[in-house]
Parts: sequence; structure tokens; C-alpha cells
Amino acid sequence: METRELTCIQCPLGCQLTVTVDGDSITVTGNTCQRGAVYGEKEVKAPTRTVTGTVPVDGGEIARVSVKTASDIPKDKMFEVMAEIHAARLAAPVEIGQIIIHDAAGSGADVIATKTVRKSRTA
Repeated sequence: METRELTCIQCPLGCQLTVTVDGDSITVTGNTCQRGAVYGEKEVKAPTRTVTGTVPVDGGEIARVSVKTASDIPKDKMFEVMAEIHAARLAAPVEIGQIIIHDAAGSGADVIATKTVRKSRTA
């Protein structure tokens, strides 16, 4: 039997969870809502995260555009996805929701722009 202490990140309450794994049985306590129970179980079975970052934009009104994964990715793929984000470079214009990296690090998730960057008037 294994016990893990977690802080739920599904809402601002930040409940202190105790997750007990006994074979195939997972018990979550300390949560004040169902989202905490789902989070606790998911965190011990297959943890995932949303990855955020910025990418340089050549000829844009601003120098960088914020990006994020369109969906959660396996936690063990985070550094690979970040490496791809750091290697990316774009040319203006960039539209919000535009796919910047398709299937980042083979995770199944695209990296998308979270802001629109127009071309610079001086470029």
C-alpha cells in the first residue's frame, strides 16, 4: 500500500488530499468536491500538465507571443515539449489559436498561440 499527500490544483481552495493506492484500488480523501477526487486519482495513475511558454516573433508589434499546449500532456513529456517551444520562431502576423507546433514531442497535443500579434508598422 502506498500513500501520497497532494495539494489539489483544480480550484482556488487547494484542498490537501491523501491518496491511498492499494493494488488496483485508489482512495482519495480530503477533497471538498468531486474534481479533487478525480485529480487525486489521475495524479497517481497518469499525471498530466498544461505547458506554457513564449516564442519569438520576427516583425511583430511585440517581440514574443505566449503559447500553451491545447490540452494536457503526460508529465514526463514536459521537458521535450519545452525544448520544442524554445526552438520555435515565428514571423508576424500570428493569430490567437494558431497552431505553432503540431503534436509537440509526440504527445498528441498541439502548441497554440494564446495572443494575436500583428505585423509591426515599422517592419
